[in-house]
Amino acid sequence: MTEKKAHNFPLAMPEYLAEQADEMLKSPYNLEFLGLKRAVKERELEDRLVSRLQAFLLELGYGFCFVGRQYRLALGEKEYFIDLLFYHRFLKALVAFDLKVGAFEPEHAGKMDFYLNLLNDKERGPDDQPSIGIILCAEKDDVEVEYALRSKTNPIGVAAYELKSKLPGELKGKLPTAKQLADVVRVELDGGR
Repeated sequence: MTEKKAHNFPLAMPEYLAEQADEMLKSPYNLEFLGLKRAVKERELEDRLVSRLQAFLLELGYGFCFVGRQYRLALGEKEYFIDLLFYHRFLKALVAFDLKVGAFEPEHAGKMDFYLNLLNDKERGPDDQPSIGIILCAEKDDVEVEYALRSKTNPIGVAAYELKSKLPGELKGKLPTAKQLADVVRVELDGGR
């Protein structure tokens, strides 16, 4: 199931880049490969993603290159850390991910906008396009996201993630349970002896 993508790319980027950035952003991201069965803290989600980086890169899509985790940005005497930083080869832009284990909150957009300003001033190469931010959260309300991004000038996308695939409603109750499948396999194995 694909959700409506939530971002301000057409407002914050030239049309040709906005279209490419929209293609890059997915919603939801399927993080089932992490094997999480319960809610976790953001650092544990990040740890699991980094330890399974190849699978995460495949989920992100073609063109992403890993730059770092807890990527340090300094401003005066203060330090800030971006959860995950990538470079997209075809967009020619840094892509910052801020991981949220809860629902999207409007203040997440302000924080990401701040990070993107720092990235653009301090890390962006001379031939690079403006940096893109993706807030990856457990759930989002598209209307809330729209209001939170309306005045942001940096390109920011908000995407939800799934930790397990959802079974379509019409199939619920129609497929055998894991126990029923195990019982059939056991009977077949016992019958084959």
